[in-house]
Amino acid sequence: MLKLLSSAACIAVISVPAAAQIVVSEEAAEGTFAARPFSPYANRTFPERPLWGETHLHTGLSLDAGAFGNILGPDDAWRFAKGEQVVSSTGQPVRLSRPLDWMVLTDHTDLMGFAPDLQAGDPGILADPKGREWYEGYSQGGEAAGKSAFDLITNFSQMTLPEAIVEAYSPGADAFAFTWEKIVKAAEDHNEPGKFTAFIGFEWTSVPKGFNLHRNVMLRDGAVRALQVVPPVTQPPMGSTDPLSLYDWLEAYQEKTGGRAVAFSHNGNLSNGWLFPTEGTYHGGTVDENYVTQRAKWEPHYEITQIKGDGEAHPYLSPEDAFADYENWDIGNLDLTELKTPEMLKGEYAREALKQGLALEAKLGVNPYKFGLGGATDSHTGLTTAEEENFFNKSVSVEPSPTRIEHPFIASDLGEIPGHMMVASGYTAVWAEENTRSAIFDAFKRRETYATTGPRIGVRFFGGWEFTEDDIRTRSIAEAGYSRGVPMGGDLRPREGNVAPSFLIAALRDPIGANLDRVQVVKGWMDSEGALQERVYDVAWSGDRVLDADGNLPEVGNTVDLETASWSNTIGTSEIATVWSDPDFDPAERAFYYLRVLEIPTPRWVVYDKLRFGIELPEEAQLIHQERAYSSPIWYTPEG
Repeated sequence: MLKLLSSAACIAVISVPAAAQIVVSEEAAEGTFAARPFSPYANRTFPERPLWGETHLHTGLSLDAGAFGNILGPDDAWRFAKGEQVVSSTGQPVRLSRPLDWMVLTDHTDLMGFAPDLQAGDPGILADPKGREWYEGYSQGGEAAGKSAFDLITNFSQMTLPEAIVEAYSPGADAFAFTWEKIVKAAEDHNEPGKFTAFIGFEWTSVPKGFNLHRNVMLRDGAVRALQVVPPVTQPPMGSTDPLSLYDWLEAYQEKTGGRAVAFSHNGNLSNGWLFPTEGTYHGGTVDENYVTQRAKWEPHYEITQIKGDGEAHPYLSPEDAFADYENWDIGNLDLTELKTPEMLKGEYAREALKQGLALEAKLGVNPYKFGLGGATDSHTGLTTAEEENFFNKSVSVEPSPTRIEHPFIASDLGEIPGHMMVASGYTAVWAEENTRSAIFDAFKRRETYATTGPRIGVRFFGGWEFTEDDIRTRSIAEAGYSRGVPMGGDLRPREGNVAPSFLIAALRDPIGANLDRVQVVKGWMDSEGALQERVYDVAWSGDRVLDADGNLPEVGNTVDLETASWSNTIGTSEIATVWSDPDFDPAERAFYYLRVLEIPTPRWVVYDKLRFGIELPEEAQLIHQERAYSSPIWYTPEG
């Protein structure tokens, strides 16, 4: 038994036989043992493992999710995320392969309380012709409910909702207030510091004329602060779709409550070029000093991948990138009332936004697009499923069934987004010191996060000036990374001379997933002429492949068996670690670097549907893909 005695010189007494009893003073102990403990794990203060979570999920409380037929509430969603088995709205038992560590539940703020009343056939809703039409569609279920819900979404985006319904479910109405209380209470009930973190949050659903400008909001705080406010809406006359109005709300929230909040936008591929403006904004404003300052302050994070497509890169913007065509949705805006044109793409994808941020910083002194990266599902089923073999899709109308692939995500007179294009994606990993609201929130603020399309791939990424190969000859490269560099999301400080930065990189496959193909560094920079450039470097890979004369790496191979929806880990590797130095570094040029980690090919979710339901797939359906992870960038800014 160890006894600690209170005295001027604290003495530790260890109970041993009297003849061999040893008394060691604190001064003697300090002189005997080295300053660095023998145990390499003692006194650690840096994050030791990624915490996996979801930043974008809807329950039956959201107006569209409820119209689709979602009858699961916040309690169901929280229990599911924590690893419990629940029954879906279509009566199917469902469970995650592994629990999540944290989640932000983000039901829509507009029309809070409407969905449960619609499902119940509230007389006030049935009194309006449109309300009755939506109720009848919901009551039929299946495809009819899907069409009814998308009609509701179209009226919402075009701002043609019945005035009486908007008034009955806006701030100031009982239904709105009671729903917010229910959301806050559920998060409080399921928050278990150290075990599972439940964040209070919401989605601010700006979608003017179908241009997706949605933001999700995450509060660092609990009910005491959250219930001092009501969340903002976008439908007039109570709300606005201008992001500047959301920033005003966030500022007011912090001033009133003393709490903290951040916002982050969806992937921008359905915004038709308006998510990342560089000159004028959709609302007639200017991308000026105020705009870039406000956006940089309130949006330190970006949702790069989700059910509605991947938002990293596009072949039109990155024609030399062989992997820029992953799950692109480039048909039109959210409700397909306007088709896409090539010039819109510049304002929609993360890599291009990161590049444009360098130019805006040079012009205005602040980079509005200096964000960390994460993934989410945006599921409206209440179920955060991002695994191909366990995919419950976007809404109740397309939960697992023999016909779900036949249902388009959206269809209009201009075209459609077919059901097989839905993406089983994604999750956010956070490097936080502990599993609590404060620690995870603070990691978001410093951008120490990364995204995956579903697999739980381990990713470490540090930038510095003196990393060497010796730093990867250890099972804890993070010690070198944190002590002599900056982690993902950080800033490399300028250094005298023409020394290129070095990057400490490690990736570990999902323990129950596919092997890794390669690790790439994506660099963007602004050259001496002010032109924005990019390059993708293959920096480490599996097997004995070698780069060809043009610097291209041969494909890893393909072991997918489409008849059994399986693959073999006989190719690829379980882990990759390397130190890479930028061969094209110019200390006078602004730049950013981020990792893209690719798995070997595996089946998409449609192949599992074919196997389980015995269905035929459309010829145009993509069957195989390479899932991936995206680290948050590391930025370099020249002196002055």
